[in-house]
Amino acid sequence: MPVRIVVVAVVALIIASTAPQGVAADWADPAKVLRIAFPIDVSGLDPAGTQETYATLVEQKIFDALYVWDYLARPYRFVPSIATGMPEVSADGRVWTIRIRPGIYFVDDPAFAGKKRELTAADFVYAWKRIVDPRVRSPNSDLLEHKIVGLDAAVAKAKSSGRFDYDAEVPGLRAADRYTLKLEMIEPDYTFFELLDSAALRAVAREIIEKYGDASGRAMNHPVGTGPYRLKEWQPGHRIILEANPAYRDERFPPAPANADAAIKAVAESMKGKRLPQIGRIEIPIIEETNPRLLMFSAGELDILEVPGDIAPKMIDGTGHLLPEFATRGMRLERATELAVTFAYFNMEDPVVGGYAPEKIALRRAICSAYNVPDEIRVIRSGQALPATQPIPPDVEGHSPGYKGLSPYDPATARALLDRFGYRDRDGDGFRELPDGRPFTIHQSTLVGAAYRQYDDLWQRSMREIGIRMDFQVQPFPEAFKAAHAGKIQFAGFGWSGDIADDFMRLFYGPYAAASNLSRFRNAEYDALYEQSHRTPDAAERNRIYGAMTKIVSAQAPWCADAYRISNTVVSPRIRGYRKNGHYFLTPWQYLDIDIAR
Repeated sequence: MPVRIVVVAVVALIIASTAPQGVAADWADPAKVLRIAFPIDVSGLDPAGTQETYATLVEQKIFDALYVWDYLARPYRFVPSIATGMPEVSADGRVWTIRIRPGIYFVDDPAFAGKKRELTAADFVYAWKRIVDPRVRSPNSDLLEHKIVGLDAAVAKAKSSGRFDYDAEVPGLRAADRYTLKLEMIEPDYTFFELLDSAALRAVAREIIEKYGDASGRAMNHPVGTGPYRLKEWQPGHRIILEANPAYRDERFPPAPANADAAIKAVAESMKGKRLPQIGRIEIPIIEETNPRLLMFSAGELDILEVPGDIAPKMIDGTGHLLPEFATRGMRLERATELAVTFAYFNMEDPVVGGYAPEKIALRRAICSAYNVPDEIRVIRSGQALPATQPIPPDVEGHSPGYKGLSPYDPATARALLDRFGYRDRDGDGFRELPDGRPFTIHQSTLVGAAYRQYDDLWQRSMREIGIRMDFQVQPFPEAFKAAHAGKIQFAGFGWSGDIADDFMRLFYGPYAAASNLSRFRNAEYDALYEQSHRTPDAAERNRIYGAMTKIVSAQAPWCADAYRISNTVVSPRIRGYRKNGHYFLTPWQYLDIDIAR
């Protein structure tokens, strides 16, 4: 190519990437700014060090996954992202070969010493080793522990020596060549595939962690990935700003599937052929209170609003339609039952509420039965939820329709249980004592904000009705999250999102205590069934196993199941490309566009 043409092409690229407002760019237009508020801050942005929803949302835009849920396909399907195709799996189900697309590059960073850094299979090997490195203390270690040949031995060696040897080959986790990831499972695992979109299993560069990692080996403030966006700014407690990754590959908006409905076809047509991402900047203010978020959306200061239950009546009528004051402005509403469950969990190692003796089980069941879930849904959530009956939510394979085993609301039964097992008011002050006569208070961990104060008030009223004293330990989410994983919380409310049944059932697997198993529940029969579910290729048989596991959880009561939330999303008329997908808590922002003229 003549030098003059090369220079012109480079100048054109620079102009496109720095286009001022009013000049349309082909992609990543800096004049297009998407504004979405988070109700809580993130604890960091290192996939190995975080587990909470909002950190994951941001990490999924910064780091690439091997596979993702198809944005437009209904029914939902799992498809390659940076993998070249589906995994090649051996006849016995144990050996997996995954091939990665070449030509994918990390965002430029001083850690790369001025060189263009390509993503390779070795980056996944390194990232996955970090998940189980004892020094990192990843809350996501359960995704890989006891699954991959040689990985547990590497962890044991690291615990003994005090250092994980990242250069030592793990037989079951290796890069066969630059673009080929080779896995060998200890046993066949028919649930593992759909975990591969997890933020924790996305590729990171070793150079970044070694340059910016803290004493625990986490780089929480300096995420560098290959995804559609990069971190521009994070002011803890205030805001997060992302900007389009200038090194992002040429990806296009997906076409509508052959069986698509009219709404999906319309979305695909409006975005046909557009390079992703179209939006050059994403601004995420941290707004804890719900009413300010509503006011900001109404004033045009936010483009998409996830409607909390307490403000749903201000936007949605009793038939599930947007109120005229929003509909007439061109705003639109999309709804779905979330693939998630909210619950309150007990620390099973706590001397008061934990343990497996009959009186401890009775106490937990009584507390769960006393909590007024109907009022939570009717008053706090304004009807935008369904009572949770089991860990696996509706629309996730493995949910048992009609099952009602997890303590339904029944204060009379709760009081009778407490009386029967010796939790009585011995001194006449209106509150019960422990069976041995000692004072008795439930300490619940809770979060900052008016919405959480409503839940606290409902819990306190529910417990007073059965004579149990409760107090509250209020702290910001990052601190509460750390305390939960350290086992320093007696009782707390939580929420969990997933894609498949295993995402929820692993929350009770004994070896995952202190990771996803926050309740630190341990039951040998449950653990054996959980392991059996992984080895079972037949979906119907696997669902039967999940049903048996659910009955064990119901009997032991390490949880109080609360609600399956109905997600209501209101979208500004200037947003293009939006379609609600149950596998994404928030729509992947790289698929959206903004009509600046609106």
